[in-house]
Amino acid sequence: MHHTSSEGELNDSTADSPEEACGVFGIRVEPNTRSVSHATYDGLYALQHRGQESAGMAVSDGTSITVMKNMGLVSNVFDDRMLHSLPGNLAIGHTRYSTTGSSTWGNAQPVFRAVGDSGIALGHNGNLTNTVELSNELGIDPMDLGSDSDLVAHYLAIEIAKDLGGRPGTVRESFKSHPEAVLSALNDVLPKLEGAFSLVIMDHDRLIGVRDPHGFRPLCIGRLETGWVIASESPALDVVGATFVREVEPGEMIIIDELGVRSFRPFPEESIDPKLCIFEFVYFARPDSRLLGQEVYTTRRHMGEYLAKALPVEADMVIGVPDSGVPAAVGYAAASGIPYGQGLVKNRYIGRTFISPDPASRVDAVRRKLNVLRDNIEGKRLVVVDDSIVRGTTTKSMVRLLRDAGATEVHLRISSPPYRWSCFYGIDTPSRPDLLAANRDLDEIRRFLGVDSIAYLDLGDLKAAIGYEDGFCDACLTGNYPVAVPVTLL
Repeated sequence: MHHTSSEGELNDSTADSPEEACGVFGIRVEPNTRSVSHATYDGLYALQHRGQESAGMAVSDGTSITVMKNMGLVSNVFDDRMLHSLPGNLAIGHTRYSTTGSSTWGNAQPVFRAVGDSGIALGHNGNLTNTVELSNELGIDPMDLGSDSDLVAHYLAIEIAKDLGGRPGTVRESFKSHPEAVLSALNDVLPKLEGAFSLVIMDHDRLIGVRDPHGFRPLCIGRLETGWVIASESPALDVVGATFVREVEPGEMIIIDELGVRSFRPFPEESIDPKLCIFEFVYFARPDSRLLGQEVYTTRRHMGEYLAKALPVEADMVIGVPDSGVPAAVGYAAASGIPYGQGLVKNRYIGRTFISPDPASRVDAVRRKLNVLRDNIEGKRLVVVDDSIVRGTTTKSMVRLLRDAGATEVHLRISSPPYRWSCFYGIDTPSRPDLLAANRDLDEIRRFLGVDSIAYLDLGDLKAAIGYEDGFCDACLTGNYPVAVPVTLL
């Protein structure tokens, strides 16, 4: 979920990884079998890494939909009393990451649109590239919309109401007695959307999951004894006791209602072209997630093994930058024969800071997040493995911490190729001038970071580590954008 007017500014100006996408979750069970609000809370908690700005859920008891959302972490937004006050057998949830200028309650999700005697709620992970055209088509000023998610919900509501012979606010026909209206609206609206979108949508009785024809962002389905679950990542299925069934395919729409699960293909066949974000493997997804049939942890370990061949160096210890650099560091150590050890400890409870530090203290932001095991690294030549470098500021501070603690050499190894281009498909990255590798060669990067040597994983090796040659979006690494990006975004 991206705000239409604030491309690429980070909330935390020290961020040195791409900011996460969003997390979506949906569940439908037989009535009175379990609390869907508690299950949604657990599912969102498992997806908290995908967004820490706001959290929300919409719950239906079969007649009305209640939406609760607020700024903050899942555990700040909901408490037990609130969850108990949300009875029902159908829910969707969303956890959102932030882009400056849009950190407002109104942009928390799910978004809701009333239509006649019911309505729809929607949660979105991704970023549309044609919001301006769509807004014009609907005759709305894009500035009046909080987000692309608002736009999609608005469009669907208008189309559903049209089927019922009116506008969303004036429909006389019962929404509930025309179940086909929602399906026909989805079939009309979805093919008009361009860009990246994994959606969970609900009306009073149905759960719907949609993945764009490129499948930029992940989405999977799980089976419960009494129902079904849809989620961005498989750990959200595990935590609610659902069995992983499969990933939703690019260009597929899943409808879950009293008939069970049905699959539809609302997009033209020729538009289907799988392009899963390669950074889901490198960084975003949890290590215990399953993507393309692989456990992510294993692919990250393989990345480290391949990385060990990139620029061999003599060293005493391999350390990973916690948490995301650790699996690759383990693989690097195994392949290079250099012992793996711990040199950095992460403060687990940092969350996302809403207090923007003054410039003087920004340099110290890395000290809040990381501390050094001085006795373990003093006098040692280190290979330091991390998953990516975006701005380079955090990495530079971390290198200084290691040197101050007595490391004699610091050799940086990155388990992905240089990050050179901005993302427009649902990841918040800085604009190009702020990307360390956009306009610098390897030696300039090495000097800027203050390391003895640096090597990045080759793109071919990254794909080999994952086990697939193609089917990825690697625009941030290559500048090859699978969906045209409008000049206004560039």
